[in-house]
Amino acid sequence: MANSKLPPKSLPLEVRGSTKHPLGMSPAHFLRDYWQKRPLLIRNAFPDFEPPLQPDDLAGLACEPTVLARLIVHDEKRDRWHVNPGPLSEDDFAKTPKDHWTLLVQDVDKWDADVATLLEPFSFLPSWRVDDIMISYAEEGGGVGAHVDQYDVFLLQGLGQRHWAISTDPGAPKDFRHDVELKQLAHFESTHEWMLDPGDMLYLPPGVPHDGVAFGGPCMTFSIGMRAPSQAELTGDLADHIAEHLPEELRYADPDLTPAKATGEIDRAAMERLKTALPFAAALNDAMLRDWFGRFITRYRNAQVPVPLDKPLDDAALGKQLDAGATLLRHPWSRMAWTRAKSNGTLYVSGHAYPATTALAQQLCEQREFVVIHKPNVVERTLLLALVNDGHLLVRKPRRR
Repeated sequence: MANSKLPPKSLPLEVRGSTKHPLGMSPAHFLRDYWQKRPLLIRNAFPDFEPPLQPDDLAGLACEPTVLARLIVHDEKRDRWHVNPGPLSEDDFAKTPKDHWTLLVQDVDKWDADVATLLEPFSFLPSWRVDDIMISYAEEGGGVGAHVDQYDVFLLQGLGQRHWAISTDPGAPKDFRHDVELKQLAHFESTHEWMLDPGDMLYLPPGVPHDGVAFGGPCMTFSIGMRAPSQAELTGDLADHIAEHLPEELRYADPDLTPAKATGEIDRAAMERLKTALPFAAALNDAMLRDWFGRFITRYRNAQVPVPLDKPLDDAALGKQLDAGATLLRHPWSRMAWTRAKSNGTLYVSGHAYPATTALAQQLCEQREFVVIHKPNVVERTLLLALVNDGHLLVRKPRRR
């Protein structure tokens, strides 16, 4: 069901997808007309969709002590919400009511390779822009209440049905309730409503009020969320980065000081894009700014990091394994990005920087598993060895036939 209040000549709010076009259009068309501009419902985005993870497996994953998971129960009669932030246990699930509860598990793509394959259709986006795949499982009536996300999200229906309501009203109130732990909207009035079936996908740009509720039975939704750091987060991390690199003897100086015209005034200069968001970024040269952002954007928000090898390999040992047909598999927690310099590039992995050729850096970001088919040069050999010994690349021996 749909209730459209958009002008007749506006872009369609609902399209039909296909195996060839999960977005119902080309990526260029989507980015031009919808990305960070307007919502879009894609019916049949993933035809004949079968969830790569079952509810029982999701519940088991949620009980792992290092997994980010929340269990949310809604007392509908009293309109009270209880949030269990985890770690969760089997007893927590045994105590859940018959309906009106939701399990949220983040970063499932890092724990399950089959779930990670759902990111492949989104390769038209910068890989460092993608944050994670969060999976929500809910019994009938389950949800988290009306809320607003400050990042782009693709909501793929995986199991059962979910009723979605959104508001495209630019003047919709966005103040929060003060009586619940969740950041729920105090007032929400929808302008559009739909029922999503498995394979349907709803795209929401940042700032769109929405509410999703499981309908008719068990429901599972795969949320492909983007990383959109706030200005406060960017500013804080960049300040730390600058502090680490500036020598102690560099201090505030004003040899051209003239009598103050207004006591206490601090003049501000206009900045462009990123520099506008970061008032002190004008002090950085382009190389330092790139270096900071590469390190920042590849770090995850929690403590999950690859473990270095107990016994580091040397160049000869790694080369022998690669010559024997071993493949290199990117560790699921190793977030990567790279930048181009005059002659070569820099690969950023989980907050660390490695000299790299642009070709190999791009390959590492594009492919989760690959075979080294050409003879690496010195820079590439050094990079591969460092990534293997630091735990960011796993060596997988060839399968025996």
